[in-house]
Amino acid sequence: MELRKDPITRAWVIVGDEEERKLQTDGHCPFCPGSPNHPQVIATLPAEGAAGPVMAMVHPAPLYRIEGDPHRRSEGIYDVMNSVGAHEVLVQNTRHDTELWQSTEAQIVQVLRLAAQRIEDLKKDLRFKYVTVYKNQGAPAGQQFDHPTTQLTATTFVPRRVLNELRASRDFYLEKERCVFCDMLNQETRSNQRIVEMRGDYVVFCPFASRVPYEMWIMPRKHEAAFERTVHSKNANLHELAGVLRRTLQRVNCMAESFHMVLHTVPNTYQKSNILQYWKTVDEDYHWHIEVLPVMGSQAKPYFLKEVYYTPIPSELAAERLRALTVK
Repeated sequence: MELRKDPITRAWVIVGDEEERKLQTDGHCPFCPGSPNHPQVIATLPAEGAAGPVMAMVHPAPLYRIEGDPHRRSEGIYDVMNSVGAHEVLVQNTRHDTELWQSTEAQIVQVLRLAAQRIEDLKKDLRFKYVTVYKNQGAPAGQQFDHPTTQLTATTFVPRRVLNELRASRDFYLEKERCVFCDMLNQETRSNQRIVEMRGDYVVFCPFASRVPYEMWIMPRKHEAAFERTVHSKNANLHELAGVLRRTLQRVNCMAESFHMVLHTVPNTYQKSNILQYWKTVDEDYHWHIEVLPVMGSQAKPYFLKEVYYTPIPSELAAERLRALTVK
């Protein structure tokens, strides 16, 4: 397994042996109690009722391994490094049939707390520049396990999508001394055309330039660059966030059988970059958020979609339809 950098797009690509990552399950779910293939447990938080504890485990077939050094090197004009990092599975509960959108707010709060705890812990390792928390739901989205899980990776690089956000938010701040995400939220709440839900400190909306139909973002109304700081803040209303997240996932499930959900939070500010220098104003210019992208089975996928997104449903109409859904 190694990481190779595309010199044109500057994106890192994982290259490895497919056989090396085959899951050995022997017909047993590795995350259910009593499994003979139980992965190593890294952290545990208690959960409400019969749902059982929320656990962070080592991925049974990880893309990244925590041992070693990245050893960044050149092969001619190309950059290569070892796939050093962390790849964990956040097991949402011990039940095999209860997903986040079917869980209580108290259960979802513990998942949020565990995610924040793991982000903070992994950022203490100065090899890691970014921690991604994501969920792939449904076979078309690349779901790996039947058991309700979310995954987490810590990498020695910042993913390209986040890096683009960092560049844009820094440039906006240098020009206007304001957070572009806060300005975007203010405009969306004033126009109310693309708002799906506003509940207390959190807003759900369809982005102005949605990449796919019914794309939704969850964002805190109060400025905060780091998700983990929000979660551990004394003033954070986590039950409010948990309820917003549950209803958002219920909505997306009404529109598509599969989706991607990813948390965008601040990079590892312990790991300074003297070259990129995005970290100097990042607490002022960045704003954490959760992106939910449905995978529409009927959507055409011509080649140009890899670089230019196309959605046949305007975000205003998408928000109107999503608001009309019955969720709880």
